[in-house]
Amino acid sequence: MSEPPRSPGSLPPEGARASLEAARREAPTAALELKGVHKSFGKTAIINGVDLAIGKGERHAVIGPNGAGKSTLFNLISGRFPVTSGTISLNGEPITGLQPQQINHRGLARSFQITNIFPKLSVFENLRCAVLWSLGYKYSFWQRVGGLKDVRDRADELVGMIGLKKRRDTLAGVLSYAEQRALEIGITIGGGADVILLDEPTAGMSNTETADAVALIRNVTVGKTLVMVEHDMSVVFGLADRISVLVYGQVIATGTPQEIRGNKAVQEAYLGAEVE
Repeated sequence: MSEPPRSPGSLPPEGARASLEAARREAPTAALELKGVHKSFGKTAIINGVDLAIGKGERHAVIGPNGAGKSTLFNLISGRFPVTSGTISLNGEPITGLQPQQINHRGLARSFQITNIFPKLSVFENLRCAVLWSLGYKYSFWQRVGGLKDVRDRADELVGMIGLKKRRDTLAGVLSYAEQRALEIGITIGGGADVILLDEPTAGMSNTETADAVALIRNVTVGKTLVMVEHDMSVVFGLADRISVLVYGQVIATGTPQEIRGNKAVQEAYLGAEVE
């Protein structure tokens, strides 16, 4: 029996397979990828099979109702909680099961809902601590730190980036709440990570403070991959390139802000209210 004719330009099975393999090799590696991630505490399932791929340089927001599992998802990615099953990769390398410090050393940094700074150190000293590892000094003795010009210069650069030049030598513990959040963002990026997780970065801020925080985040994450959990929809839709909606531990939609805004399933997840 003769072979059925092929349409012009079609590939034989072998050629098709080779083409698919070549396409896979050429596909860019995701900065952060989750495959089939589950997390249960005892018999209670919190994360139920999350699949998510976030491209390098992307600003990605994770939104959802209270109790959806957003903070748990961040804790899994950053290594604070072990996954029950599934895999997490950072820049194509598996990080499932690694400790938080190991994941951080591989290029991922995370801020928290509760401000996490050294209150008895100055703004400059907080940032200096953050940059030591990224510049290769690791476990330097404190008496030598003051003489490290590259550390000092990088810390001062960060002071300017986060808008706290006038507060450089002020103890972090007496900064305003918004200033402390800005400092924490500076600490988060100061370690040189290329994937940044921000958990509720504008929580508790006034409208003016929120606008300033958004401008700061946009500025300091240029060239980095940003993943954020945020309840303020104006922040989400104004900052994110793509958005994933988490409901009962499952991603029900991922897309551009325009796609998410018009998604009926997303609207239902927010009690029937249109996302604005």
